[in-house]
Amino acid sequence: METRYDVIVIGSGPGGEGAAMRAVKAGRSVVVVDKQPQVGGSCTHSGTIPSKALRFAVRQLIEIRNTPVLHDLLKPTHLTIPQLLRGAEAVIRKQVTLRQSFYDRTGVRLVHGHARFIDSHTIEVEQDKGARERFDADHFVIATGSRPYHPPDVDFTHPRIFDAESILGLADTPQTLTIYGAGVIGCEYASIFRNLGVKLNLVNTRGKLLEFLDDEIIDALSYHLREQGVLIRHNEEYERVEGEPDGVVLHLKSGKKLKTDALLWANGRTGNSDGLGLDVLGITLDSRGDIGVNRNYQTAVPHVYAVGDVIGFPSLASAAYDQGRFAVSHILTGRCDHFVELIPTGIYTAPEISSVGRTERELTARSVPYEVGHAFFKSIARAQITGQTVGMLKLLFHRETLQILGIHCFGDQAAEIVHIGQAIMSQTGDANTITYFVNTTFNYPTMAEAYRVAALNGLNRLF
Repeated sequence: METRYDVIVIGSGPGGEGAAMRAVKAGRSVVVVDKQPQVGGSCTHSGTIPSKALRFAVRQLIEIRNTPVLHDLLKPTHLTIPQLLRGAEAVIRKQVTLRQSFYDRTGVRLVHGHARFIDSHTIEVEQDKGARERFDADHFVIATGSRPYHPPDVDFTHPRIFDAESILGLADTPQTLTIYGAGVIGCEYASIFRNLGVKLNLVNTRGKLLEFLDDEIIDALSYHLREQGVLIRHNEEYERVEGEPDGVVLHLKSGKKLKTDALLWANGRTGNSDGLGLDVLGITLDSRGDIGVNRNYQTAVPHVYAVGDVIGFPSLASAAYDQGRFAVSHILTGRCDHFVELIPTGIYTAPEISSVGRTERELTARSVPYEVGHAFFKSIARAQITGQTVGMLKLLFHRETLQILGIHCFGDQAAEIVHIGQAIMSQTGDANTITYFVNTTFNYPTMAEAYRVAALNGLNRLF
């Protein structure tokens, strides 16, 4: 078979898929190399899809427990993590079938094996049974993703010590759990396990939860996690982790000791860049294995690009797909269509969080004259009907130009709701204005109506 291609993509997750589809639809010959036996990357198989499916299953369980008629009718019993994840298996199969069809119908060749650079235009792929094959290309896109960070002094072979991927293999739900690391993954799993009735410690190495969020959202998240029974410990660092037959003891530098049935290490991720032979090309990595790129997603070697989690922030599947497309756009035209900047966050805690744009803290530091508009879900008819009244929508806008500067949402369907405001905020010139929401008719009752309420609330503050 042909071994010379225009573009070689390493990795078939969102970033690799975006790159491959953009290149092949432009008439370029493409081969995708992935070390996994199925396409989709860790996003599909061990990260986003299974964890969000677990979260959805837990949410359904909570609704049954909180609805008297359903509770009496269904009589929910103790469910294990594997039982709750059964729905994820079907979703993963469907996602793999769908994504495989993209490659099949566009004629993109898939090679399963571990890729390593031999020189700046050649890779060698070692397949499972030891067979080796070499491929040459004019351009490369590295989209190998990331994995949970493993500090060398923590024994992840211990049966009670888990990371954010291995935790999905729990045979049963522990009675007590410590989560070390209170980033997005740590907070999401804290919500999941606490709502399963697990007694939980959330150890945060910083002074606040998710400091990149707006302060009002941070306060709301902290309140609701504590309301659910999560014990949050801020400004703590581990000294050592001691695995025992009946549990795990986390020794903190502050002198505290926490013993629980299991430990979930959720403190950072590592780029899957090791073993790629990047040293042969002179491409250096940072301390977490991330590859440095410019605004065109080029590495230190101009014809070698990198996208997705392997380049670090923002480490989101949504951003990775766009990065892959934009990197190939630069290969095709010498111009990058767009550098992914206006990226919405989607944090699947309970309640959900999503935001895009600036926070109040950032606008104040930049001396931007802004105003705030709120819509509390307890006042929205749709939320009252569904019973999901916890949360709010918050709009930040310029006092003089009325441009939307930031959108922050906390509550049910937040990750969906934020996109309405994002669409207006991304417009240029006079098209980005908060008055859009008061001059546009929204369906009633809907959660989208919160935009009209928040816009009016904010405009009423002007004088």
